[in-house]
Amino acid sequence: MKLPRFTVIGATTRLALISSPLRARFGAVYRVDYYDQIALQQIIERAAGLMGLEFDETGILEIARCARGTPRIALRLLRRVRDFAEVRGNGVITSATSSEALELLSIDKLGLDEIDRMVLATIIKKYNGGPVGLSTIAASISEEPDTIMDVVEPYLLQLGFLHRTAQGRMATEKAYKHLNLPFTKQSQPSLLD
Repeated sequence: MKLPRFTVIGATTRLALISSPLRARFGAVYRVDYYDQIALQQIIERAAGLMGLEFDETGILEIARCARGTPRIALRLLRRVRDFAEVRGNGVITSATSSEALELLSIDKLGLDEIDRMVLATIIKKYNGGPVGLSTIAASISEEPDTIMDVVEPYLLQLGFLHRTAQGRMATEKAYKHLNLPFTKQSQPSLLD
């Protein structure tokens, strides 16, 4: 795309917070979706090559699987796995090295970290699977509501682990299974915000 000499590019995950007159001044507005695993693998392999790292495809695949569809997260995980491989391994990023490093970071096979699991466990254990309000969840785990809404919820929604209903957040049967907790039949959630 040929761009004028002076071009302003803005990026946000909360478009509604930008005033309408400011949004109208941008010539084009695009929505970028999460990256698929193949694209993330390519991004990670390229970055590993630029860093001069030795790796095998299975090690890169393990990182891509846990990257939540986001290149920024994939590259952060690559750096942590590299550190682990250099300190505790032979410097080569393999499936075993990646798995051990991610486990040390408390990141599971789906890319859920400690706060993700804490949000789900709170909804399930303290509030019987929901519905429960965002502010209540936030207060229960000593986290800001904005962090839960902007950082944690999008990925949990994408995985199908969480429903946002008119009454509050509800954990799905998939969330119970992922946390190895017995699922209790709940009322069917209304999928309205």
